[in-house]
Amino acid sequence: MKKFLIFTLVIALSGASFNSCKKDKGDPPALPPAASMLIDFSNFDTGKKSGADILVPKGTLTSNWEYAASVAFIWNSIIYINLAVPVMAFQLAGDYTPSYVSDKTWQWSYSATVLGVSYKARLTGQIRTNDVKWEMYITREGTGGFSEFLWFDGTSKLDGTGGQWMLNLSPQSKVPVLQIDWTKTGSSVAMIKFTYIKTGDPFKDSYIEYGLATTALNAYYNIHYYNATTQQFYDLNVEWSTTLHNGRVKSPLYFGNTDWYCWDGNYLNITCP
Repeated sequence: MKKFLIFTLVIALSGASFNSCKKDKGDPPALPPAASMLIDFSNFDTGKKSGADILVPKGTLTSNWEYAASVAFIWNSIIYINLAVPVMAFQLAGDYTPSYVSDKTWQWSYSATVLGVSYKARLTGQIRTNDVKWEMYITREGTGGFSEFLWFDGTSKLDGTGGQWMLNLSPQSKVPVLQIDWTKTGSSVAMIKFTYIKTGDPFKDSYIEYGLATTALNAYYNIHYYNATTQQFYDLNVEWSTTLHNGRVKSPLYFGNTDWYCWDGNYLNITCP
């Protein structure tokens, strides 16, 4: 009888220990929203413009919109062309179930096809005292392949209301190129800011900030960028309606004053109200 009681006690303690370890794992951290790496450029899709069109002739029928669109195109190119693989791979993470690794760290492992090329992605999220630490590793096999590469890392607040990403340029050039800061209000990303941080590049310290507002012109860009043609930094503010598509732009160095320059829902120049 005594042996039976001891055996039962051992089993009970073992079970308690197992449940305690299992409980210590807790739940995996919530993934930051995919929108924390995206900026909406849909209202400024030029279809044909390039960085060379940055000095749009003033006074043409759509010059106000075209100037804003041309500057937005530069950033759209940087984000899409250079960062398509890590950004698209991250967007797929939410489709997979993470596994517990150790030390409050969870891991998402999966395959991703980006622009017709297959990659392997490994995203880790470590819950820390004040935030969550994220690391995204990408591998490509076959022609043009590369071994596992830390393409970006970052942190997010424990309550999911904001964070920061740091992205490296490529497996061939493992240098920081972009810093992304973002905040979230409710279920939506309220503000996202891309800052170009590649050392030695004239474009360094250029940035674009995108956000939403509750005014009639409910979206905005604040942009600071290096113009290679004039070899100067320009600042511009852009505001527009995501539904009606009308908007306005202000750029003291470009226009020579601090006035707003407006366009209507067809992107035609108008006198600002």
